[in-house]
Amino acid sequence: MSPEWLLADGTPIADAMVLSHPEQLVRLRAACPSAAPTAVLGGDPCFDRMLAARPHRDRFRRTLGVRRGQRLLVLNSTWNPESLFGDGGAEDLLPSLLPRLTGELPADEYRLAAVLHPNIWHGHGPGQIRAWLHRARRGGLALLDPLEGWRQALLAADAVIGDHGSVSYYAAALGVPVLLGAAPLSGLDPRSPVAEFVRTAPRLDPRAPLRRQVESLLDGHRPLPGPAALTTSAPGESAALLRKVFYRLIGIPEPPWPALLDPLPLPPYDPPLRTAPLRVLTRLPRAGEVALRRFAEPVHEPAGEPPGEGSAGDVAAHLAVHEDTADPGAAASADVIFRYGDAADPRLGPPANWCAEVLARWPHCALAAYVTGPGDCTVRTRAGDLLRLTAAPSAADPAAGASALHAALAGGTAPAELVADGLTVRTGSTAHHFTVTPLG
Repeated sequence: MSPEWLLADGTPIADAMVLSHPEQLVRLRAACPSAAPTAVLGGDPCFDRMLAARPHRDRFRRTLGVRRGQRLLVLNSTWNPESLFGDGGAEDLLPSLLPRLTGELPADEYRLAAVLHPNIWHGHGPGQIRAWLHRARRGGLALLDPLEGWRQALLAADAVIGDHGSVSYYAAALGVPVLLGAAPLSGLDPRSPVAEFVRTAPRLDPRAPLRRQVESLLDGHRPLPGPAALTTSAPGESAALLRKVFYRLIGIPEPPWPALLDPLPLPPYDPPLRTAPLRVLTRLPRAGEVALRRFAEPVHEPAGEPPGEGSAGDVAAHLAVHEDTADPGAAASADVIFRYGDAADPRLGPPANWCAEVLARWPHCALAAYVTGPGDCTVRTRAGDLLRLTAAPSAADPAAGASALHAALAGGTAPAELVADGLTVRTGSTAHHFTVTPLG
């Protein structure tokens, strides 16, 4: 709100300067009194569209492949050197943080998505951005459209890691827990609500374990009152307020019909695709039940054990690898190899044939799994059992079900027992029931 941005030769540049809240007018009068007569209160159409789309939160979560019991963690960055993404240097936080998150957070308990300011994409180029984030994307990170997908992601989010940009502030205004990974105050008006938010929001410690910080944020969240109260003084009214201003400026009467904003569209389906090797920790708390945690290419042995009863000695581990992994050495040593695809895809052949082909190609592999839908999977074991796993579409990833099946069989459970009683897969505190059906 400084004169150099608002005035030309001492005269306001704009005929109308739209503000979303009266507190901005107070600061405008103090910073640039000459521009104050042009100020109009017009609400916030971006925020109004998000408020109107709140009833569709579950749809937006399904769009990103968030399953029952999973938490969606959205990371976002604005576009200056002090932002979470930084300027492309070796010390930038976000590019190094993302692969740590995919390696430290259990894949079936957290879904990760990133929103980068459009100027980051334009400044570095899409190819460079994807190269910097390649490892995290292999671990299952969704890299969202910087123009169209971020509002829906905020509505779907359980938590946000961000900086001093508007996306983090909008998240806080929606009541989403926000952890600030970058919190510079140098470019902010110290009297502004955004500056107050940056001063008071919880901070991320990049040197400390990340999972503990995320869980602490979620468990101890108390919405900050400022963002919700100060984002707009006229929630739901921006279309009418702004149209009135526009028609006054062009000097014609407003039309008689209501002023409306376009609703937020439903983005394309974007489920996670993890082609990084998965370290799978399992325990068998009781017959027919497997507690499981999968970690995408962890740098260190994952901390914590799968939930369930029993001592630390009950924990087993195996390697699960997507067929399209970039690491052929991982495929050669994998216990479980899986892929996703249409059951009728002629390039891959019927699922049963694909499973047999994988077992023939990779002698170390004990189980091959072809995921054919959100709740369906065909598996073949080294012993020759051909089975179908079926669960509700919102249940755990069928590839996780395949890893649980491998753990149950390796632990001595007979396939006939699983066919008779099914298989319960526990991810975190959530239990998912899979039906096991023999196929010939």
